[in-house]
Amino acid sequence: MTLYLKYRPQNLDELDSESVRESLKKIVSSTKIPHAFLFAGPKGTGKTSAARIVAKMLNCEAKKSPCDKCTQCLSIMKGSNIDVVELDAASHRGIDDVRILRDAVKLSPARARKKVYIIDEAHMLTTEASNALLKILEEPPNHVTFILATTNSDKLIDTIRSRSTEIVFNKAGAEEIKRSLARAIKGEKMKIDKETLDIIAERANGSFRDAVKILEQYSLEGASFFKKVQVIDANDFLQLLFKKDLKVLLESVHELGQSGVLIDDYIKKLLQNLQKLLIQKEEGREETIDLIELLLMALRQMVDSPIEELPLEIAVIKWCDSNQNVEGGMRNEMREENNEEKETPDSAFSAPNSNLDEGTWKTILAKIRPINASIEALLRASKPLGYDGKTLTLGVFYKFHKERLEDGHHKKVLEDVIAQVMGSQIKVICMLAEPPVKSETVLTESQDKDIIKAAEEIFGV
Repeated sequence: MTLYLKYRPQNLDELDSESVRESLKKIVSSTKIPHAFLFAGPKGTGKTSAARIVAKMLNCEAKKSPCDKCTQCLSIMKGSNIDVVELDAASHRGIDDVRILRDAVKLSPARARKKVYIIDEAHMLTTEASNALLKILEEPPNHVTFILATTNSDKLIDTIRSRSTEIVFNKAGAEEIKRSLARAIKGEKMKIDKETLDIIAERANGSFRDAVKILEQYSLEGASFFKKVQVIDANDFLQLLFKKDLKVLLESVHELGQSGVLIDDYIKKLLQNLQKLLIQKEEGREETIDLIELLLMALRQMVDSPIEELPLEIAVIKWCDSNQNVEGGMRNEMREENNEEKETPDSAFSAPNSNLDEGTWKTILAKIRPINASIEALLRASKPLGYDGKTLTLGVFYKFHKERLEDGHHKKVLEDVIAQVMGSQIKVICMLAEPPVKSETVLTESQDKDIIKAAEEIFGV
C-alpha cells in the first residue's frame, strides 16, 4: 500500500486543511446534517478523504467521531461498504447513469443508517445528467446523503450548487503539508531534516497527495530523487517564451511530461505569473495578453487531448512562430510577406512530375482534421520535403513529434487519407528537418486561412 493510502486522514482531527476541518466540525455538530455536500477544490487536497470521514460519521455504530473500530467504519475504510457508493462522473456521466442512480436511492440502506453517494468529478456530468441529478437533490429520500466532489465547481449548473452545502478545499499551505507528512514520517520512522521538508512542501504545489508521493520516492531514492525530478521553474519557462527560444522550450515541455508533472497545473502556474505581469507592467501588455490567450486555449484543449503535453507544445510553437516580436508585441514581417503574396516554392510542391502541390497538401490537412485533430496539429510542425508518386518524405521539426507521427495508428490514418486524396496508396517516411526561419514562406497557420480555421475549430475559439 502506498503511503498516501496508508496514512490518509481517518477522522476530522486528522484532516490537514484547517479551514475544511473547522467547517465540517461546525456542520456535523449541528442537529441537522445537509442532504448534499459539495467539496470543491484542486486535485490532492483531501476531498475524497473528507467524504469518507463524513460517511463514517453518519454511520458509525458507536456514534463517535468516528470510532474506526465498528463494522461500518471498517468497511468504509476498506471500500467494501455496500451503502457507501463511490462513483466517478468522468466515466458515469450520462443520463442513463443518473437514472440508475435515481432508482437506487429509493431503496433503504442494507445495513447502515444512511446511504452515502460520493460522486467524484461531478462537473463531468452531461447537462442532461446534471438536470436529472438536480431532480434527485430537490426531493432526496431521508436516508440518503450526497457528497459531490469536483475540481471545477464553476462547470456545475447553478441549481445543483444552490442545493448543496459547499466546502471549499484550497491548495494546502506549507505548514498544512508538513502536518500531513508528519503522520507518514512518524509511522514509517523516517528521519527527515527541515530543509528536505521545505523542499517537499514546495514541490507538492499545494497537494497533500503529491507531497506524500514525493516523500515516499525520497525515502526510496534519497536526495538524488530531487535532482531527477527537477523541472524548469514557471518563471524561467516564461523567460524562454519571451525570448522565443523554441528548441529549449519544446525540450522543457518534453521533460515536464517525462517527469510526471501535471501539465494543466503547470499551465495554470504560468497563467498566474502572467496575470501578475499583466497588472504590474504597462509595457508589453498586448504581447502578454496574446500569450495568455494562447495558454488558455491550450488549457481548454487539455480535456480532449490524447497526449497531455500536445496542447502546450502547440501553444509554444504558435507563440514562437507568431507574428509578434519580443520587444513590444509589434507585428513582424511574416504576415506582411504573406499579404504581399511572395512566392517561395517548397521542394515538394515544386518537384518535377509531382501532383502533390500546395493545394493538394491543404486538402490532405483539411481531410485529416475531422478524423484526428491531433495528427493534423502535429502536421503543422512539419512540411513535405519530397514526393516521387509512391513515397512522401515528410520533414518533421521536432523529434517527439516525429515519433508520434510514426506511431502505427497515426501513420496508418495519415497514409489512408493521403491515399484517398492522391488516388493510390502512398508510403510516408518521416525525417527530422530544421524548423523554418520566420522569413521563409512555409505552410503555417499564420499564412493559410484554412489552417487558421482548423486551429480555431480544434481550440474552440
